Amino acid sequence: MRSSRGFIAGLIVLCQSSQSLAYAGIALFLPLIRTELGLTFTESGLFAIATTATYAAMQIPAGYLADRFGAKRVFLIGTLGVNLTALGFALLPTFGWLLLDQAVSGVFRSLMFAPGMVLMSRQFPPERRATAMGLFVALGFTSNIFLNTLGPVLVGPLGWRNLFLIFAALGLLFLVLFWKTPEAPGTGQDSRPVRLHELAAIMRERILWLCAGIQFVRLAVTGGTAMWLPTYLVADKGMSLQAAGLVLAAGALLSAPANFLGGYIADRFNRPVAVISTALVLIGGTLLLIVQAQSPAALLVLVAVNQFLVQIYFGPLFDIPVRALGREFAGTISGFSNFWANIGALFSLYLLGSAKDALGSFDAGFFLLAGLCAAALLLAVPVSRDLTRITTTATPAVSGR
Repeated sequence: MRSSRGFIAGLIVLCQSSQSLAYAGIALFLPLIRTELGLTFTESGLFAIATTATYAAMQIPAGYLADRFGAKRVFLIGTLGVNLTALGFALLPTFGWLLLDQAVSGVFRSLMFAPGMVLMSRQFPPERRATAMGLFVALGFTSNIFLNTLGPVLVGPLGWRNLFLIFAALGLLFLVLFWKTPEAPGTGQDSRPVRLHELAAIMRERILWLCAGIQFVRLAVTGGTAMWLPTYLVADKGMSLQAAGLVLAAGALLSAPANFLGGYIADRFNRPVAVISTALVLIGGTLLLIVQAQSPAALLVLVAVNQFLVQIYFGPLFDIPVRALGREFAGTISGFSNFWANIGALFSLYLLGSAKDALGSFDAGFFLLAGLCAAALLLAVPVSRDLTRITTTATPAVSGR
């Protein structure tokens, strides 16, 4: 008997949450990991850089594999690999081995993203695609609420390595459940595999590259703050790890509904570019205010608002090129978009850590992230024009379909 779409969507989210726990756990416990291994801030940033570099490099291949061989198969392989590398992070003893583990983890994380987006989108009607994409990340990252709330409490008696063992065990359990559950009716793999010459035609479309530029900024901000905010609050703002965890938990609590809300508004009013532009303006403003804030109460509010905003335009931004270029290419398009997003993340991860080592503060890095938001806002103007032109014509943007 086939399962309902809602049940399948829930299992996809549970698998996604396992990789979220492993990735966010490194950021949260980084002060402890640094102390145990005796790392500089630049060396600490290499954990995120290693996994993000391989994750970025595999985005387009992972998307194509999902379109060519089936999203569920690729997603399951990715989930297995991510949780095995989380197990490895708990057991490996030295910095070099842990760094290699994270590089391998990035490969498997890539096999979860674009295929997972395709799987989640298939559980919703086409006109709700931005909502589906937002929910894929929103519900997956709700695990961060529990991590940031309970992690600082549990890490004392259990240690960060034992917590990663728990993360891996949960992820493998979710994997088995999803593997044993058949797909819901009407949500299986598309009947016609995507051909390579069609991918070449997609890559010539300007709207894909414009969205990629905004994606660069999106994850430069999101990845940079996700990795360095815990350390920033402890090292620059003088918070305890417990207090920083509560601040980040508040942000994670708001980021979950933000993904859904942004996708819903974009779908409901057919205004994806307006959602993106508004978010970029407000994100840049909160970054500037975080640098100036000193009181814990002000930081709590600003970080929570910032984390809400960085997630609100995820669904609309991924949906725009899929809407313009074709649902049958959704895996490859999502992979291409996320490739450039992760190049942005690599840029900010290295820059913020290096700025801290060189200048003694993260402030300059946060100022640069605010400037990138302003640059992305300029790209949103031609995106709006291209989307209007493509969606008001009867002929698809990519020929040969």
